[in-house]
Amino acid sequence: MRRQVARVNTNGETSTAPDSLVVEEPLELRIDGRALAVTMRTPGDDMDLLAGFLVGEGVIRTPGDLREMRYCAGVDDAGHNTYNVLDATLGPDVAGVEGTLRSLVTTSACGLCGKASIDSVEVTSPYRLADDATTVSPAWLAALPERLRAAQRVFERTGGLHAAALFDVATDELLVLREDVGRHNAVDKVIGWAYREDRLPLRGTTLLVSGRASFELAQKAGVAGIPILAAISAPSSLAVDLAEQVGLTLIGFLRDPTMVVYCGATRIREAGSDSVLAG
Repeated sequence: MRRQVARVNTNGETSTAPDSLVVEEPLELRIDGRALAVTMRTPGDDMDLLAGFLVGEGVIRTPGDLREMRYCAGVDDAGHNTYNVLDATLGPDVAGVEGTLRSLVTTSACGLCGKASIDSVEVTSPYRLADDATTVSPAWLAALPERLRAAQRVFERTGGLHAAALFDVATDELLVLREDVGRHNAVDKVIGWAYREDRLPLRGTTLLVSGRASFELAQKAGVAGIPILAAISAPSSLAVDLAEQVGLTLIGFLRDPTMVVYCGATRIREAGSDSVLAG
């Protein structure tokens, strides 16, 4: 979105110019017409967002669990569809939805706000991350932030978006990148893409996030079967605890040429060697 802004400096100079802003709008998520959540997101890849949200909540796992998604009527003052209401129809064998349905507003800052209890936060992963023998080199990891940054088309124009990118370790391919005002939304969009492409579990991959690594992002990575989660900034203590518990390699402060490996160091090869780090 373009807006006219005033640019001011401490020398007393001012000027006006158009500026690009990231669009942030609410998206109401429904299951079979029943309200599930409202998230503040950057419009685009909404169906990936809903699918990834449902995967992260442990509602869906296999392709047959999600039968269809469709935009519902939601209009602005001019009567145009806002595409801000999305409804999902689940398969007949999907169980446990009642425990997930809740009315809340998920802001673009925190996807866990409004959880009924801390016990409901921990979603059990159907995949054993400890069985994933993927290893990566420090040099390969150190190159990822620049690759993510180069692929962020909207950030380049606005400077106001988080990004999540999924890399295939074996092929060195950037499989998918999604941008959003919320870190958790960007990750949901990545995981939702993988679900819709029937790629779960995401063995042999690395997920890179542009900000910090929260408990929720570690949880989402684990539920999707991702063995390595790397963040440009710091992880939280709960994220490290969870990663250690489920066998996730968690890396923070990934800024070429250094990084901090908080747990799962056995997936990191020593520089110039086939040996892996201890611990």
